[in-house]
Amino acid sequence: MKQLKKANGKKQQKKPISAEKSEEAMIGGIIEGSPDAVGVAVLRLACGCRKMAAVDKEGEPASKVIIYRDNSLNVCDQCKEDDGAYIRVRESFIHWIEPAPEPERQEIIAGKVFGTVPTH
Repeated sequence: MKQLKKANGKKQQKKPISAEKSEEAMIGGIIEGSPDAVGVAVLRLACGCRKMAAVDKEGEPASKVIIYRDNSLNVCDQCKEDDGAYIRVRESFIHWIEPAPEPERQEIIAGKVFGTVPTH
């Protein structure tokens, strides 16, 4: 779990993001069709659409990327145009399959999947 620094200088634990009830069925389906998966990368876009894909132990794709919108037959017009551009990602996390990889391995996989962000 990552630590964040509060304004007063004290450290606090960053609460991990977890799958919403509406995402769990899609995650289950992706896992079922991806025998090499150790987790499912989930990207929540600002428009309300979601992008998901299984990842293997090396951080490589283990499924096709699925893009969908809850309670809708189609994704939004903006996602149709730009395929859910990364700049519009609001939240991202990996839903790990149990037994999950060691925390160090999870960081390596997440870094490969989402890229690294410099810290100041």
